[in-house]
Amino acid sequence: MAKKTVSAIDVHGKRVLIRVDFNVPMKDGKITDDRRIRAALPTIQNVIERGGRAVLMSHLGRPAGTGFESQFSLEPIAARLGELLGQPVGFPSKDCEDDAAANAIESSQPGDVLLLENLRFHSCEKTGGQKFAARLASYGDVYVNDAFGTSHRNDASMVAVPKAMAAGAPRVSGLLVEKEIKFLSESLQSPAKPFVCILGGAKVSDKLEAIEFMLRQADEVLVGGAMAYTLLKAAGHEVGASRVEENRIGDAKSLIEIAAREDVNLHLPFDHICSTAFAEKAGDIEVFEDAIKPGFMGLDIGPKTQLRYSSIIEKAGTVVWNGPMGVFEWAPFKIGTKHVAQAVATATKNGATTIVGGGDSAAAVEMFGLTDQVSHVSTGGGASLEMLSGKVLPGVEVLDNA
Repeated sequence: MAKKTVSAIDVHGKRVLIRVDFNVPMKDGKITDDRRIRAALPTIQNVIERGGRAVLMSHLGRPAGTGFESQFSLEPIAARLGELLGQPVGFPSKDCEDDAAANAIESSQPGDVLLLENLRFHSCEKTGGQKFAARLASYGDVYVNDAFGTSHRNDASMVAVPKAMAAGAPRVSGLLVEKEIKFLSESLQSPAKPFVCILGGAKVSDKLEAIEFMLRQADEVLVGGAMAYTLLKAAGHEVGASRVEENRIGDAKSLIEIAAREDVNLHLPFDHICSTAFAEKAGDIEVFEDAIKPGFMGLDIGPKTQLRYSSIIEKAGTVVWNGPMGVFEWAPFKIGTKHVAQAVATATKNGATTIVGGGDSAAAVEMFGLTDQVSHVSTGGGASLEMLSGKVLPGVEVLDNA
C-alpha cells in the first residue's frame, strides 16, 4: 500500500524529525564514500526549502552502545552534509538525547538543519527502548523515514519513535523511501512481461525466501555466484571444490521442485570459470562445461552461460537483480557480472523497468559505469531483499497510508 510522503504535508515552522541512513564507510576519521549522504539531500532540501526545521538522526558503525566513541561520531558527516547543502549543519552534542540536543532543536529556526549524534551510542536503539524512543519523538512535530537501508530492522528510531509521536503527528516517508517503495513494491505488483529475476551472491541461505517468492512471480529466474553451486549439487552436478552449503541441499532440492511445479524457468550456470585457489592472482584458472574437476572452485559463470543469461535479460519487460555472478572485484572473475550488468542496461534502453538491489549489485553497476543506465538502484541490500521476498518492512509499515 502506498504511504504518505513528506512532500504531501505542511512542514513550515515545524520540527521535522528525519531518520536518515548516514552509515557511510570511514577511514582514519574521513568519509570514503558519501553516496548515502547525497541520497538524503532531496528530502532534506524539500523540508528546509518549505520552511521546516530538519532534525536528522542516524547510526554509524557498530559501537558498543555504552556511550560516546570518537571513531563512530557523526560529526564528520555533519561537516560533509553542510558542504553539500551549502549551509551550516548544527551538531549540538555528543549525546543524541541530552539537554544540549533538545535545547538546540527548540531554538532552531525555519530552514535550519541539525544532526544528532550516533543513535547506537545507546543500546536502547537496537533493543527498541520505549523511554529512549519517547525522548527522540519529543524532538519532532513530524516523523519522516528516509532510511530505506534500515527499514527492515526493528530499531527504536525505525519503529518505536514513530509510534511514540504525539497523537495526530504525521509519520511519512521521505523521497528516497518513496522511490524505493515505488520500484520494489508497486512496480512489481503487475510487472511487464517477461519478468526476469537475477539472483547471485555467496550463500543460497541468504536468498532462499527471495528465490522461492520469485519462483512464484517471475517468468525466468537466473542464478549465479557461489550460491549456484548448492543448487547445482542438489540437481546432481559435480561441483568440485566450489562453495556448497551442505545443510541447505534439501532446501535447494525443494526450490528446484517448486520451479518445475510453477512452470517457471530456473536457470543455473552450465559452464564455469574456475580456479584452484580463492585468490585473484594465484591458482590455475580453467573453464569447465557442466562437471567441475576436483580441486577447482567456480568463481564466475562461464562464457556460454554469460551469453545465455544476457539474451534472456535483454528481452525482458521487467528485471530485478540482486547479487553478483562471481567474485567481480577480481579481474579474472568479473566478466560474468559485467555481462549481466550490460544486459540489464540494454533491457532498460529497450524499455524495460530494471531494478538493481543494494550492496554488491549496486557496487557492480557503479564499477562498470552503468548506474545511470538502469531504472533504479536500491540503497538497501537487506531491505530490498526482504521486499523481494514479499515481506512488509517494519519501518515502512508504521508510516501513514496515503
